[in-house]
Order: sequence, then C-alpha cells, then structure tokens
Amino acid sequence: MTDSVPEEKWPILARHEQAARWLRMWADLGRAPRTIDAYGVGLAGYLEVCEREGVDPVQANREHIARYVRELSARPGRRGPNVVSIDSGAGLANATLQQRLVPVRLLYDFLIEEGLRESNPVGRGRYTPGRGGAGSQRGLVPRLAKLPWIPSDLQWLEMLELVREEPVRNRVMLALAYDAALRREELCSLGTDDLDPARRTIRVRAETTKNRRERVVPYSAATGVLLSEYLRHRATISRARGPLFLSESRRNRGQPLTLWTWSKVIRKIAVAADLPRFSTHTTRHLCLTDLARMGWELHAIATFAGHRSTESTLKYIHLSGRDLADKLAKSMDHIHAWRVGQLAAIAFPPAGLR
Repeated sequence: MTDSVPEEKWPILARHEQAARWLRMWADLGRAPRTIDAYGVGLAGYLEVCEREGVDPVQANREHIARYVRELSARPGRRGPNVVSIDSGAGLANATLQQRLVPVRLLYDFLIEEGLRESNPVGRGRYTPGRGGAGSQRGLVPRLAKLPWIPSDLQWLEMLELVREEPVRNRVMLALAYDAALRREELCSLGTDDLDPARRTIRVRAETTKNRRERVVPYSAATGVLLSEYLRHRATISRARGPLFLSESRRNRGQPLTLWTWSKVIRKIAVAADLPRFSTHTTRHLCLTDLARMGWELHAIATFAGHRSTESTLKYIHLSGRDLADKLAKSMDHIHAWRVGQLAAIAFPPAGLR
C-alpha cells in the first residue's frame, strides 16, 4: 500500500494527518488488506462523526466516544429501522460495534505513544484474577458471547443434496472447507503446490491465515476423490501451476477465484436450502464442533484450527444441549457403576467380618 492509498480510499483521512499516519503504519507493517479495510471503514466513520459535532479527534474525551457508540447503536440496520437497545435486533450488531471501536482505540494508543495524549478514551474491558468484582472493568460496549449457529444433521444432509448438483469445483471447495476447517481466505488462497495427495494433506500458508501461522491439515478419502476429479477438470481450464481454484466465467476464465465469488456460491446454496444463516464460515464451526463431539482434546482442536489460544477454540465449538446431556449420561453411568461396586463390597464383607 502506498502512502496515498488511505486518503484516496477514505478522503476524510486527508483532513486528519495523525489518523492517516496511523493507518499507513499498520499497512506498512504488513497487515492483511481486509484488516486495513476494516480499520479504514471504522476510522472514517468515527472521523465523520467528529467533524459533524465539531470535535477535534485528537482531543476527544470519553463522553465523545460514548456519543459515537450511541450513534452506532441507533443506526438503522438490516434487521429493522428502530433501535430499542444495543442488542434489540436492529441497528449494528454487537460484533460490528466492537469491530468499529477497535481502530478508534488503536488510534488513541498511537497518539499516546506519540506524546499527543495522556490517556485512551476508549476503555478496554479487562479482569484482574483474584480481585473479585474490584478487579473488573467493563468496556464501553458489553461484549456478548453468543454460540455460533450450525445446521442440524437433517439440515446438513438436505443441503448436501443440493450441493450434489453443483460443479465439481464448488463441491470440492465445500468438502475441503469442512474437512480442514478452513477460513474463506485460506480456502480460496490454496495453490497447487500446497497439496500433498500421497499423504492427503494440504499446507495452509502463513500469509493466508488470520494469525500468520502456517499449518498442515489432513483431508478425508472422500474429499481426495473429489479433488482428483477437480484436478482433471482444472487441466481443461489451465495447466499452469498456481492458484488451485480458478474462475470458469467467460469474463474471468482461468483467473484465481475471488473471495466474493465463493461467498456468492455459498449464499446461493444457502438460499436454495432455506438456511439463510449458513455462511462460508459455518463449515469451520461445524468441523470443530464435530471434532469436540468425537472426543478430541481441546489443545488438539486448537492446533488443527490454527488458533494461538484454546480460548479462541472454545468460541467455535457449539455443543448442543443434547450433546451435553449425552456426555452427562455417560459420565453418570460410569459413576453409577463405581458406586454399585462399592455397595457390593458392603453387601458381601470378608468372611472374617461376618
């Protein structure tokens, strides 16, 4: 990214030198383009509010930030025109509110480092162990921890019936997305050199991952059959090594498949299956949840998923009430058998004690 790009994409940055410097710094540090875009959108929105209210963002205080949060929560969203509360089902979602505040908070961290401010008006929610309630500090927006949605077994099977009619490229992409718990960017960025058919593994390159950590993950034999079929089909489009998944449209034939094209494919399938909540990330949630159901240890699932922390993994695992009930029943069966054994010892004491 060149020095002029932030100002060209978000003209308001041209009027706020420190904000433009901060965003340029993050781009120069090699942050992913999507991350820079998210930061730019959030920062531009905040600066627009500051200009409208006549507030110098460098001098803004916590009260100004609170008003900005209130405006975000009151903006009409896709779910409805009116807002009753932050999580009333209308306006920006809780996760979006959190996302919009991240670049604002990081900007003020930068201004503190530059000696232009003494404190950050965007509070962080944090907790100090061992201090009880006195060690807690709430952020400006309560962070809601909701379980990710995954389809039921029946919904999954019904959707797969529709997927069977899709071109082989779409079928193998969905299979790999589930098998290897791949994020959208990781899937679309796979190259022909990342495949190891002999071992049925794929290499997820560090530059395509969220946390810049490379990993090698396996895929199933069924997916291997689909992959072999797709590679034969791919050779009719291009024999060149490089991106694995190629566009087959007349306009972009042979070009790397974009993230947005894959999102459209999944969206079309989701609508046809009457599963509007199904997204490109659902297969990742489903895979990690299935691994937990199979009894995988948490640290193994975290390694498979490419998470630095098992806390991140826990957010992805969706054990239903039925799953938890089954686990409880099995545990109780074991405990019950142990207690019955102990009762048997009481019922039949050694001969010398009779």
